Amino acid sequence: MEKVYAQYGCGLSAPDKWLNFDTSPTLRIQKSFVLNLFLGPFLKVKFPKNIIVGDIIKGLPLEENSVDGLFCSHVLEHLSFDDYHTALENSYKVLKPGGTFRLIMPDLEFMVQSYMEKKKLGNDEASTEFIRDTYMVEESRKRGLRAIAEQVLGNSRHLWLWDNSSTIASLEKVGFKDIRKCKFNDSADEMFKLVEEEDRFIGCVSLEMSK
Repeated sequence: MEKVYAQYGCGLSAPDKWLNFDTSPTLRIQKSFVLNLFLGPFLKVKFPKNIIVGDIIKGLPLEENSVDGLFCSHVLEHLSFDDYHTALENSYKVLKPGGTFRLIMPDLEFMVQSYMEKKKLGNDEASTEFIRDTYMVEESRKRGLRAIAEQVLGNSRHLWLWDNSSTIASLEKVGFKDIRKCKFNDSADEMFKLVEEEDRFIGCVSLEMSK
């Protein structure tokens, strides 16, 4: 029986051997014949055709205990505190017993340590750079209909940040086991090489676990 691999929040990364899910409003428009007919010409990004609309918060269209390998990169930080925990619970549900889940997201501890080092060196812009790095605030407030649409439909801002210890604690609470810090392409399962990008691991919480 062929193994099943799935990633959520895939963006434009869509390897053929993976089930690739995303919730982008742009993707939803492209998947709708009527909406794409009218709005398609104005879209700046075109998603690969093999990307599926799927929301980890509502639950991916997958059977429980059906996925051998699960992956998400720079997704969980875009979720609220409650939605983050829901995402982990739904990730656990679809993963097979013995299956592998790898996740990557910005590391709050790394950001704080970087901020403190800059302060020690006398960098007067340390606080500004730290706040910018969190992607949780706005430098300027946009106004008008376009700004409202971006605020309602967009999902670029970070809503919550985690470090290694808090992430591991939340994963253990859901039921994940054998949790370890991981590095780029260090999985025993070669399939993860199809979805991982080395620069996405820099300054990040990167963990591998099983069910």
